[in-house]
Formats: sequence, C-alpha cells, structure tokens
Amino acid sequence: MRKIVINGQKELTGEIKISGAKNSVVALIPAAILSDDKVTLYNVPDISDTRSLIDIINLLKCESSYTDETLVIDTKNIQNTLIPESLSKKLRASYYFMGALLAKFHYAEIYFPGGCNIGSRPIDFHIKGFEKLGAKVEIEGNKYIFRAEKLKGARIYLDFASVGATINIMLAACKAEGTTYISNAAKEPEIVNIATLLNNMGARISGAGTSEIRIEGVEHLHSAVIDVIPDRIEAGTYTIIGALCGKDLKITGIIEDHIDALLSKLKEMGVEYKCTINTLTISAPKEYKPVNIRTLVFPGFPTDLGQPMCALLTQTNGVSILEETIYENRIGHIKYLQKMGAHVRQENRTSIIIGPSKLKGTEVEATDLRAGACMVTAGLIAEGTTTIDNIEHILRGYENIVEKLTNVGADIKIIDDEIDKK
Repeated sequence: MRKIVINGQKELTGEIKISGAKNSVVALIPAAILSDDKVTLYNVPDISDTRSLIDIINLLKCESSYTDETLVIDTKNIQNTLIPESLSKKLRASYYFMGALLAKFHYAEIYFPGGCNIGSRPIDFHIKGFEKLGAKVEIEGNKYIFRAEKLKGARIYLDFASVGATINIMLAACKAEGTTYISNAAKEPEIVNIATLLNNMGARISGAGTSEIRIEGVEHLHSAVIDVIPDRIEAGTYTIIGALCGKDLKITGIIEDHIDALLSKLKEMGVEYKCTINTLTISAPKEYKPVNIRTLVFPGFPTDLGQPMCALLTQTNGVSILEETIYENRIGHIKYLQKMGAHVRQENRTSIIIGPSKLKGTEVEATDLRAGACMVTAGLIAEGTTTIDNIEHILRGYENIVEKLTNVGADIKIIDDEIDKK
C-alpha cells in the first residue's frame, strides 16, 4: 500500500504551476463523444480520474491518444455498450456518459457511479431532467438504463443548482429537437468550459455561467479543440499551503476570479498576497485572525476547499467557524486533525476550530480527495513526520502533488509498504 510521508515545518519558496481542472476534464471527456469526428483537449491533467475516463471511452471503441497534456479522441467508430461497475465505480463523473450516450444513441446503460464518500449525492435531478427531455429510466439493482425514441427540448428547473445535473442535462439537450432551458443552473467556471467545447463542436448554447442556460438542439456535432481551464481547487489548495508555510511562493497559471472567495477570506485573516497576470505570490504571516466561513455554490466559498482550509484555521488566534452547506458527511478529516493536536469539534455540519494549535506528525488517512488535501496541508506545518494512508484519493485530483511540493522545498515522498517489506 502506498503512503505519503511528510517531514513538516519546511519553508516553501519557488513556483508551483497549476494543472488543468479535474472538475472540468471529467466532463469534457464524456462531452467529446458527442462529436462525429476528432476532439482535442489541451492542458489535460495526468490524474487517475483522467485515466479512468480514457478506459471508458476505449471501451466504447473510441480511439484516443494522450501525450504531453494533450488528449485526442476520435469517435468515428464509437459503439454504445454497457459501462460496467468496475469502471463506473472508480469516479462519480462517470455519470456524464449518461447524458452523452443518451444524446448520441438515445440509449445509455451504466452502473451507479462511484467517487468519494462525502455524503448523499443522489442523481435525482439528472434523472428528472432526462425525463423532461423525453427519456424513460429503468433501474435494475445498481444499474441505470435510459432510453428515448427521441429527445425534445423542455423547460427544466433545478431545485438545487447542481453542477453535475446542469452539465448532464446540457449534454443530453445538445441534440434534442427544439430548445431546452435550464433554470437555476449552476454557474461554476467548469460549466462554461464544457459549454465552450460543445459550442466549438457546433452546439448552440448560451447563458453558461448564469442561472439560465439555453440550448438549441442540433443534428450533428463536428471536430473541435479546447483548453482545459486551470484547476481552481488545486490553485486554492496551494494558496492555502502558501498562506501557512510559503515565503514568496509563486502559484502560476491561475485565474484570480475563480478563487476570489478564498482570497477574500485570506485577506480577512491578515494574509498578504500579490496577484499579477495568472500568478499569485504569497507568504505566511506571523499570525492569523480567526474567520467564519460558509461553503456555497459558485461564486461562494467552494465546498472543495473547506477541508484544506480547516488545516489553516487551526493556526488562527481565536475561534473560527466553518459551516459546510453542500455535503453532510464532509468530516473525514476532523478526527485526524484532532489526532495531530488540533482543537476542533464538529456540530452537525459545522466545524468549530480553536487556535492556534501546535500540530504534531502522526499516522493519518485520506478518507476522501479533499480530506487528503487537508492531511497534506496539516502535515506540511506539523512538527515531526506525518504518514498519510489511502493516498489514491489524493492522486485522483492532484497532478504530481509530491513533485510540485518537493520542487518548492517540502520534505515529502511516496513510499510503497509492500516494496519496502521485500
């Protein structure tokens, strides 16, 4: 079993380049199969989620090549086939093939998606959207079957501004007859990225990034290219790390507007940083003021940054409160922060953090992707050695995290227990 080992309290200086967005590429790859030709994605992060999605498109008989952050997908020989549980369970974003296959073939068969166990994330909104477009849905155990004689445009209102449902309905509606309106749509930058690719392929989508998206159906989608936007969650994670142990740490390839909610909170805490074009430079202050944070849909404070932010809040001079409003079970990091010496308690979805706490290295676990980011962040400031188990969660979403941190002065490495025992 592989583990990450960190010897903490090292000053970080130098440059970290942000990779393409995980939450974008996991939808761009399924979106690409709507094309009748080749689609080229640039700035594709080499993470396990990317590799899992490539396995799925290869199963569908698409031809693909992935080198130097460039993924080319040729759909000319695509075949519609069951996506087995062994592939779908590897990541939640496998559900985007529901909308894409339904649009292309009017039929999709896929097992329930996997992903991190951070709470209830039902796909009811997706299903209701597909049904509005004219699809019928059958559930056989853990398998979903979607079929439609034809898809017709409809007005669809989302009770919650779900990113996944917004994208999946957008995919399904691209080739539907007539016009579809998605009201109370999610506004995340990743949605704009996906809509841009679809429009480059010949789709007619307007309003992406606002609360109402309009999709006028078309018959065919052609070849296209797209750049994957920078990963705002990766950028936010390294910004938090820079606020804890950086000295003129440069984070390059960012879009400042995408992490504005985080930067606003850091400024409130007394952290100084400087932003120029696509680059943020940040250093750790002598002390931190406590803050209250409430996670919200974009442009609010991202739920995906709540857990790594919790590590920073352990160092504030006073009481900070972090309320998680999106997922009810995003607390896997709490007991391990406590094990490291943090004064933090959980009340329902609210974390109450009393600082500053002197963290000490110990053995911890990455219970999910962002909890893993929290453990890495905490390990970098802890006294002594922190060993993180179950690191596959971390590697799902952070490209070359060990190499990036090593290059700026962190003492961090991956070890393999099984190899070491031999």
